[in-house]
Amino acid sequence: MARQTEGQTVTDTTSSAPTPAALARRAEARPTPEQVTGAQSLVLSLESVGAEVVFGIPGGAILPAYDPLMDSVKVRHILVRHEQGAGHAAEGYASATGKVGVCMATSGPGATNLVTAIADAHMDSVPMVAITGQVASSSIGTDAFQEADIRGITMPITKHNYLVTDAAEIPRVIAEAFHIASTGRPGPVLVDISKDALQATTTFAWPPQIALPGYHPVTRPHAKQIREAVRLMAGSRQPVLYVGGGVIRAGAAEELRRLAELTGIPVVTTLMARGAFPDGHPLHLGMPGMHGSVAAVTGLQRSDLLIALGARFDDRVTGQLSSFAPGAKVIHADIDPAEISKNRVADVPIVGDAKAIIAELIAAIEAGEGEATSIGPDLYRDWSATTTRWSQDYPVGYTSHGEGALMPQQVIERLGAIAGPEAIYAAGVGQHQMWAAQFIGYERPNAWLNSGGAGTMGYSVPAAMGAKVGEPDRVVWAIDGDGCFQMTNQELATCVINDIPIKVAVINNSSLGMVRQWQSLFYNERYSNTDLHTSVGSRIPDFVKLADAYGCVGLRCERPEDLDATIEQAMAINDRPVIIDFVVERDAMVWPMVPAGVSNDAIQIARDAAPEWDREESEAIEQSTDADHDGK
Repeated sequence: MARQTEGQTVTDTTSSAPTPAALARRAEARPTPEQVTGAQSLVLSLESVGAEVVFGIPGGAILPAYDPLMDSVKVRHILVRHEQGAGHAAEGYASATGKVGVCMATSGPGATNLVTAIADAHMDSVPMVAITGQVASSSIGTDAFQEADIRGITMPITKHNYLVTDAAEIPRVIAEAFHIASTGRPGPVLVDISKDALQATTTFAWPPQIALPGYHPVTRPHAKQIREAVRLMAGSRQPVLYVGGGVIRAGAAEELRRLAELTGIPVVTTLMARGAFPDGHPLHLGMPGMHGSVAAVTGLQRSDLLIALGARFDDRVTGQLSSFAPGAKVIHADIDPAEISKNRVADVPIVGDAKAIIAELIAAIEAGEGEATSIGPDLYRDWSATTTRWSQDYPVGYTSHGEGALMPQQVIERLGAIAGPEAIYAAGVGQHQMWAAQFIGYERPNAWLNSGGAGTMGYSVPAAMGAKVGEPDRVVWAIDGDGCFQMTNQELATCVINDIPIKVAVINNSSLGMVRQWQSLFYNERYSNTDLHTSVGSRIPDFVKLADAYGCVGLRCERPEDLDATIEQAMAINDRPVIIDFVVERDAMVWPMVPAGVSNDAIQIARDAAPEWDREESEAIEQSTDADHDGK
């Protein structure tokens, strides 16, 4: 309220509650408890833990929190168009910056719309806090309007979750949630707060007393296990550094490079670890797995020692688990003890933070005591030469389908070359995801964002939006398929209104591309329900017109000769989002490929074509008799 004093207008704060920002400043200067509402306490807590941005949508149960959030000068709220977009945006922000992402939704359907993003963050170890409103505590369990047991629903897909019905608990719970999300193995934490707790009067003081008696993640590796690992490395002649996304989350890329160069051991980086080790480094064999490079897949298969760092031996890397790397011993280092020996028994388990573990391995080797004196490039020279030859003989490549055909691999390859290694690339899920992992050179961590474990279509656009909010000075490309793009492209409105100028490459093959590829290979080209009609025969929708409707710049490229100019045109526009409809060859496939459920020895470099060397017989399932590998 304003009042006149000696001819001047001043603000009267005596008859209204102080803003959250003012209370936070006073709390920092004088930790005397302040009388506030639970909603104000929530906003103050978010400010105090350093939250910078919240992606969300208001609704009845969370509405009390939105009133004080409007006054905050520390926490930026971005109104999304769908709660799933809020969750993926929080993931993108977290993955690009290494900070905790925050999303917010109301009770019932608002909260359940976050479930996909929460599951995605859980699978990929993304630090995220999801805050949801809940019906009043007196109504919980009565099937009240917009009530859902979101805590029960998300219990299997969160590191921890809370139901808060007492406003006094809000500061402690928020502090604990951020601590849990960002320490140990990162992951999502849900905080569900009843509406009456948000409306109640309470006190706020910071910092709160945190009580987590059962939560003590191990970060420092045991010295004995480090010694045992060094012993196995000294006795090995064909080792491989099998690097997973845990190295990215631990910020251990520099330590990894030092270890590889110190030892001369070849490196493979999983889909989640792209950029953890520079693609251009001579020791890098590429990405392993179902669509990995021949050198990476074969290197793992023929190794005698796997040094797994922050990796989980998932099925997309191992193929048929019983035939994976049959002659290799295993050093398995992970911050999550539940991952060690879960799929492949470890000869030397090491629990701890990847950064600390790699640093300890380096120190032990550099100390040069006992067997460690032999470890170095000379010990593995023949093996390194062999793996390098595989990389040279079987590079990841593609063949044009004819003159004038715009190949999707070419589009992504040129996009990466023009945008460069300092850009951020957020991919959807499917063929375009694999091509983006294969044909862009990743030279730094946190440049590659994707939904690896859950494989969530619709991830790309909101994740790119979140990444651009977190890293506004970087170019951010969403590389999406025409199917994925139609799931969450409404977040383009969010980008336009909030000045978030992402760039979107729609790899438009008028199909659900990866499903069509499987139908081509395993279902006799019976294309059941995979034609999207986005470029072949019709344009439903017309992506250029859609971009224009959202206030974005819409471009289309259909010819190889226009490719570079179109990408460069998009690169020159930085005041609003740009969408390019790349109309590509629909029958292009992702190669190499190991069909699901068979041995990695069955890798194919093209349809019915395998690398030419003598391979041991594998226990591969006959594709003709069990095309979908369900054992029937």
